[in-house]
Order: sequence, then C-alpha cells, then structure tokens
Amino acid sequence: MSSSKPDGDDAGNGEEPRVVVRDRRRIDPETGEIRPPAPETGLGAPEPDLASVPEEAVIEAVPSQEAELKAQLDERTADLQRLQAEYANYRKRIDRDREVVVNTAKASVATELLSVLDDIDRAAQHGDLTGAFKAVADKLGATLERTGLEAFGHEGEEFDPAVHEAVQHDTSPDVTGPTVTAVLRRGYRFGDRVVRAALVAVTDHATEPVVVEAEPVTEEPSMPSREWYDPNNPDGAADQD
Repeated sequence: MSSSKPDGDDAGNGEEPRVVVRDRRRIDPETGEIRPPAPETGLGAPEPDLASVPEEAVIEAVPSQEAELKAQLDERTADLQRLQAEYANYRKRIDRDREVVVNTAKASVATELLSVLDDIDRAAQHGDLTGAFKAVADKLGATLERTGLEAFGHEGEEFDPAVHEAVQHDTSPDVTGPTVTAVLRRGYRFGDRVVRAALVAVTDHATEPVVVEAEPVTEEPSMPSREWYDPNNPDGAADQD
C-alpha cells in the first residue's frame, strides 16, 4: 500500500491533504485468489467508475466473448482432428509398406525353391518319393504353403492365358472349350501375384465331320437298235444305230 504526498498548496492553505490509498497486493487477503493486474493510471488520475457503465453494454460484452471463445475452441478442435487423421493415415501407410516388404521377401525365397519343388514332383510321378525323403518333402511343401505360396495347374480346368502357358495344342469333340488336358510343369502364385505360369497342353473343341451320303446314280436306258434291209447284203439285215 502507498499514499500520495500532500500537495504544497493544500498545506499552505491549512486544509487537510486528500489521501488516496491503493491496495496493490497481488493476492486478495479475504479470498486468497490472485487478483488481475490493475490498469496503470497516472498520479491523481480518477479511478474508473464501473457503476457508470451501462448494464446493456456489460450484457452485450458477455455473448461476444463467449462467441470468440467458441470460435477458438472449434478451431483448435479442427486442428486436433486433422492431426489425428494425418497420423492414422501415416500409420496405415507404414503398415501397408511393411507388409509389402515382408511379402516380397517371402516371394523371393519361395521363387528360389521352385526348382526343388519341381524335382519333388518328378520324383513323385516316378514313384521315388517314399520314406524319409517324402516326409521332408511334405514338410517343405507345408511350410511354403503357410508363407502364402500356392500351386495351381490341374488337368480338366479351363485354360487361362493369364496363368497358363500352352506348349501343346490339340482338338477334340469331347471338350466344350479350351481345356487343360496335361500339366507339364505346375505353376505357383504368391497371394495375387503369379510367380510362375504353368506349362500345360491344351485341347480345344472341334466339331465332328459331317458325313454326306451319296445318292445312287441310276443309268439311263439305251435306245433299241433299228434294223433295215441292205440289198447289197442278201445274207441278212444290217443294224443301224
């Protein structure tokens, strides 16, 4: 607290000096709360009289402050939602890229083992896949299937140029369309990606030849011969066609 010094003129006139007391304490001694900073006023400047402020002005000021605070809150909320959406998209992109890298690595390893799988298939066709060799081959095939490798190419399925490579072609009336009739080498796919196309023999539909029966040919009857008498040949008549 502070008090202003008495003016010299007031002291000379014998009047009591006017004392102005201002409470500059930051903490209210009654409530214990921090007071807002008081506006700086010049020495001897009159204190603002709040009672002179119209009540209508105070009522109008409150909604304007609420609208401003609401606008700021909406802006901060929109910023937070935008950041959250960007982070979610970033996480999805990272997870997708990580999955692509993992699948590419698996497909690369599986591709290197395709020649081994071909040898196993040939051994099975010749009846040599038995005993411990068969057990190891089954484990290898099951492991590759769990990683996502899938074999395709079977006799009787429809020919698909996207996954089949035709090396032999034949025709037959027993099929209704291009059909795989023999698998020379199985194909493999990893997910939606075709690692290797299948080598197959394709049989296409062929219509049976139409046999046209020939109509019997009838011979036209020959004209009878005519006889006439030749006076120079008294032995008999001569034929005239």
